[in-house]
Amino acid sequence: MDSTRIQMPFMSERNRKMENNEQDFINIINATENNLKHVSLKIPKKQITVFTGVSGSGKSSLCLDTIAAESRRELNVTFPSFVQQFLPKYGRPEVDRMENLPVTIVIDQKKPAANSRSTVGTYTDIYALLRLLFSRVGKPFVGYSDSFSFNHPSGKCERCEGLGVVTELDIHKLVDFDKCLNDEGVIKWPAFTTGAWRWKRYAYSGLFDLNKKIKDYSKEEMDLFLYSPQIRLKNPPTNWPKTAKYEGIYPRMYRSIIRSKEGQLHKKELIRVCIAVSSHPKKGSFIRKNWIGLSAHLHVRSAMEPD
Repeated sequence: MDSTRIQMPFMSERNRKMENNEQDFINIINATENNLKHVSLKIPKKQITVFTGVSGSGKSSLCLDTIAAESRRELNVTFPSFVQQFLPKYGRPEVDRMENLPVTIVIDQKKPAANSRSTVGTYTDIYALLRLLFSRVGKPFVGYSDSFSFNHPSGKCERCEGLGVVTELDIHKLVDFDKCLNDEGVIKWPAFTTGAWRWKRYAYSGLFDLNKKIKDYSKEEMDLFLYSPQIRLKNPPTNWPKTAKYEGIYPRMYRSIIRSKEGQLHKKELIRVCIAVSSHPKKGSFIRKNWIGLSAHLHVRSAMEPD
């Protein structure tokens, strides 16, 4: 009985190499998106390819509206239909065929907006890995990764709130100590001018002689004028608002202006009367984290050093 030999197709070494070589290129055939004029080309993978040309020559049409659009469209198709309804919609670009197209990541051409809570580490996600490292390996154990984040309540410095600097009020730029409360310009800030409602919180309090220079106040009067927390007056004058509380210059400025939206409305004035300093001047550095997070170490490095 004769046996029949079945010959299996095989690929020669040469053909295999040719196919592998083809996989190393993105093939674009007859692209006509926007102002592209039947463009066909091969773009090598794992290399940096730069498209240059004058404005309107088709760089964005090829890179963004053809390659990136088709890659995103093909990627979206791989998700379930329920998920697809929440994804951006991309139309099919005007091109006959595209081959060996990988997943495309589009990087915005605009530079990142300035943000005091962002660093190179947060932009690149390296900082998240560093926080995880210190939470797992740092000695002594002080908490999970949030304890090492200057953007999280459990990790940020309470004094500067994770910004690394604090805004300090220069009282001598705000208050003219050679004037009395009745003098114009004694407190140099909008709404503190003589006769304004915030000025009245001091002039109508009955706590001060309106014709006495501030530099001549007694220690008790000076402490009341500058540092007093919010208090209810025991025997206020008749022109004192019934629901009002007295508050010294320092806490009032920090609470209602420097740390509020009102301060952003008067940036020029704020710069004039305030200075930005290190949150921990004794340490000589702009530390964003609290002392609990800084107490964990990897050998001889603390959590403040990688940042």
